[in-house]
Amino acid sequence: MAEGGLQRDRSVQNGGYRSSRRSVDALPIVLSAVFCLGILPACSNLGGPDYQRPDTPEKADWSSDADTGVSAEAVIQPDWWTGFGDPYLNELISRAISDNIDIRILAARSGVAKAAIGQAEAGLLPTLSGGAGTDTLKSSGSSARTQYSVASDVIWELDIWGKVRKGVDAQKAEYKATEADWRAGYLVMVSDVASAYFQIRQFDEQIDQQQKTLERNRQIFAIYELMHGEGLVPRTQVLQQQAELNRLQTGLLDLERLRKLTENGLATLLGMPADSLRVPKAGLRSVRSITVPAGLPSDLVSRRPDIISAEYRVLQAYNLAGQARLERLPSVSLTGRGGSASFDLVDLLKSWTFGLSSLASIPIFDPNISARIKVSEAQTGVVEEEYRRTVLGAFEEVENALTSLAIRKAQTAELSSRRSNLVTVSEQVYAQLEEGMVSQLEVFEVERTLLDAEQEMLANHWLVLTDTIALFKALGGGWPREVVAGLSR
Repeated sequence: MAEGGLQRDRSVQNGGYRSSRRSVDALPIVLSAVFCLGILPACSNLGGPDYQRPDTPEKADWSSDADTGVSAEAVIQPDWWTGFGDPYLNELISRAISDNIDIRILAARSGVAKAAIGQAEAGLLPTLSGGAGTDTLKSSGSSARTQYSVASDVIWELDIWGKVRKGVDAQKAEYKATEADWRAGYLVMVSDVASAYFQIRQFDEQIDQQQKTLERNRQIFAIYELMHGEGLVPRTQVLQQQAELNRLQTGLLDLERLRKLTENGLATLLGMPADSLRVPKAGLRSVRSITVPAGLPSDLVSRRPDIISAEYRVLQAYNLAGQARLERLPSVSLTGRGGSASFDLVDLLKSWTFGLSSLASIPIFDPNISARIKVSEAQTGVVEEEYRRTVLGAFEEVENALTSLAIRKAQTAELSSRRSNLVTVSEQVYAQLEEGMVSQLEVFEVERTLLDAEQEMLANHWLVLTDTIALFKALGGGWPREVVAGLSR
C-alpha cells in the first residue's frame, strides 16, 4: 500500500516535472506574445506612414483626383489606330503586337515580377528539411559499429509585425509597375509603327511628285536649249536649269534612300530582318485624319501607363522603407525537430524523438538596419521626384500635341487656299496659251509652282497625322466613346 502510494507520488512528481519543463520551453513564445500585444497598439505605425500620392504641380483646368488604381487592361483603348481607316496599317500593327521583340522583353520582365511575388510570399511559410546519415564508430579491441540516423527540421519565423507582408506588397507593386511598363511599350510600339508607315506613304507621294517635277524641268531645259540656240537666252540660264535638274535628281535619290531606311525600321518593329519587308506603294492623301473632340477631360492623362508605373514604384518604395523600419523589432521563430537513430537498420524507424523550441531575437545594435532604413528613405525620395517629373512631362506632351494639331489645321487652311489660287492661275495660263498670249515656258513655271504647293500640303497632312498619333500617345491611348458622347451633349 505504501509502495503503491510512493509510486503514485513519483508519478505525480515526474508529471509535475514534465509540465514544468514544457512551461520553460514555451516561455519565449509567451513572453514574445505578451510583448507584442502590449506594444502593438502603440506601435502600429512602426512600419512608417501610410502611403500618400506625391504632390505634383497643379495645372489649370486639369483634374487632380484621377484614380491611378485603374487596371492595366483599361489604360489603352483597343484599336484606336483603326480610326485612320487603313486596313494595311491594321495588319502591320497586328503583326507587331505578336512579334515585336521589345514587347516580348517587357512581357518577360512582367512575368519575372509576377514570379517574384511567390518568392516573397514564401517567407510567410515554414521550411521543412530532412536528412539521413551514418556514423561509424570503432574503438581498440572491438569491431566497428555503424549507427544509422534520420532527422527532419521545421522552422517557421512568425510574421508578427508584417515585415514579410510589406515585402510581398512591395513586389506586388513592382508587378503592377511592370504591367504598366508593358502597356507603355505597347503604346510606343503602335505609335512608331503608324508613324513609320505614314512616313513611307508620304515618301511614295513625294517620289511621285518629284518625278513629275523632274519631268517638267526637263521640258523647261529643252526649251531653254532651243532658245539659247536661237540666241534668245544666255548660256548661263541653260546651265542654271541644268543645275536645277541635278538638284531634283539628287532629291529624288535621297527620297528613295529615306523610304528604304524607314521600311527597314518598320521591319524591325515587326520583328522581321531588315530588307525583308516590302510595303506596297500608296499615297498618303487617302488616309483620313481623326477628329479630336474639343474639351477632352484633363484626367485622361492619368491613364498614361508611365504615370501609373511611376506611382506603383512610389508605392513599392514606401513598402520597402516600411519593411526596413520593421527590421528593428523583435523576431520570433519556432523550430520543430524529429529523428531516429539505431545501430540496426531494421530498427531505425521503430522509435522517434521529437522536440520543439522557440527563439525571440531582439536586435540591440545592428548598423546594417540603420543604413538600410536611410537608403530606403532616400530611394523613396528619388521615385517621388521621378513621379513628379513624369507627370510634368505628360502635361508638356499633351499641350505640345494639342498646340501642334491646332496650328497644323490652321496651316492646312492656308495651304489649301494657296493651292486653290495657284489652280486658278494655272487654268488662266492654259487659256492664255491657247490664245498665244503666253509661252509654254510660262505654263511649265506655273505648274512647277503648283507642284511645290501640293508638296507642302502633303507634308502638312503627314504632320497632322503624326501629331494626332502623338496626342493618342500623350493621353495614354484613345479617348473613350462615352467621353466623346458626353462632350457632344
